Amino acid sequence: MAGTFTTRTINIAVGATETMHDLTNACSAFLREAAHGRNGLLNVFTPHATSGLAIIETGAGSDNDLLAALREILPADDRWRDRHGRPGHGSDHVLPALVPPHATLPVVEGELELGTSQSVVLVNSNRDSPERQVRLSFLS
Repeated sequence: MAGTFTTRTINIAVGATETMHDLTNACSAFLREAAHGRNGLLNVFTPHATSGLAIIETGAGSDNDLLAALREILPADDRWRDRHGRPGHGSDHVLPALVPPHATLPVVEGELELGTSQSVVLVNSNRDSPERQVRLSFLS
């Protein structure tokens, strides 16, 4: 049987603060429409130079801990060579090297195969861009 490929872009309003946006429900909804009970892979990709994707526990403090750690590692100050945008914006462009802009996840019988307490999240530190896109692609 030949494989299938289905893809969709979703728009995420992230606002004007650094944020983590949980994409798990959007991923599951996409798979209900695209996977039809099949096994395969879900690729999640954000086409932005200042965003990344993480698999992390949310709601218990880990999400805030990740943002705090990123602020320590990538402070928004004048040390960055990339100086366009607001002061310190250069740190936003280093984020995807630490939190990659993609994740590939297993899909088993049409369901996203995550571990206990795992969520798929968009990590955005760029306060200058209130909208982000995420591309969901299912391959079986």
